[in-house]
Amino acid sequence: MPRITPLNKPFWDYARQSIFALQTCNACGDAHIPESPICPVCLGDDQSWQPSSGKGTLESWADFHRAYWDGFKDDLPYRTCLVRLDEGPLLISNLVGDQEGVAIGARVEVVFEPVNDEIVLPKFTLSKSGRARVPSDGG
Repeated sequence: MPRITPLNKPFWDYARQSIFALQTCNACGDAHIPESPICPVCLGDDQSWQPSSGKGTLESWADFHRAYWDGFKDDLPYRTCLVRLDEGPLLISNLVGDQEGVAIGARVEVVFEPVNDEIVLPKFTLSKSGRARVPSDGG
């Protein structure tokens, strides 16, 4: 289970409301992951948590068929994914739901999976129009 800390608590509070939020610098506007006491761009310490679109592009994925951690053995096999959020940051999560036509570049959106009263995990699913964007010139 993720460990809730004073720094990441707002993220988990938003997730319990099915809202995907990013820590955002109030000085320069950078939205970033992981959470930090200072902005990784301008080093400012005036930050807040802002709801985001929860949408992005699938950069990569990997299927796990072995439980490296006991807490995941009942979920085997499961798919992890690397998502480039529309706001810029990269995020590692799980890809769930119907994955027919999954491809690098596919559009994804966040879904929320309650684990217990305190933790609701953000995961990603292919968007309804989630097919990969292919350039019209084929390349």
